[in-house]
Amino acid sequence: MNFLKNKTDSSLADPEILNLYRQTGDIRLLASLYQRYIDLVYLVCMKYLRDAELSKDEVMNIFEVLITKLRRHEVEHFRPWLHTMVRNHCLMILRSRKHFETTPLDPDRMQSTDGLHLNGILEKEEKLNSLANCLEALPPEQRTTVTLFYLQNKCYKEIEQITGMEWNKVRSQIQNGRRNLKICMDRKSMKDPDTRS
Repeated sequence: MNFLKNKTDSSLADPEILNLYRQTGDIRLLASLYQRYIDLVYLVCMKYLRDAELSKDEVMNIFEVLITKLRRHEVEHFRPWLHTMVRNHCLMILRSRKHFETTPLDPDRMQSTDGLHLNGILEKEEKLNSLANCLEALPPEQRTTVTLFYLQNKCYKEIEQITGMEWNKVRSQIQNGRRNLKICMDRKSMKDPDTRS
């Protein structure tokens, strides 16, 4: 893994390098800091991803993420922050990758599509519209956290960083938002029995 070679004073402490990087944007500073922890990053990636090549790729991707993140965020204790960030990065990759075993389908056993008609499509569209309307009806903090968590696949820590809310508040807003969405959807399906599955 080739990063820019360190031309900075290696005796600088992590916070000093971070401050210099935030002030100057010099990627060589960040590279010198990242080199200190590159083995840790790789090992955490391997622990979660269990794939050497993918882990190497993600070590590079994480460095690219740090280039922008560390310009915007002040980090006091870099090593534990980096460990958490790498873990969350890997968990997002695992969440986004769908591991389904596929087997070839026997055409003789497949249900005919001749009986499918427009009603099923319209029913799904109505449910999606109801969901969108219910989402819009949520209080702003619930709407934001629910959207970030369920639609954008952000973890609690990322939502905490994006919104500035504390972790417990993020969790509470997501739980309350999910409950309120269910109540709203149930009410809508009671008003319009045709939309119930």
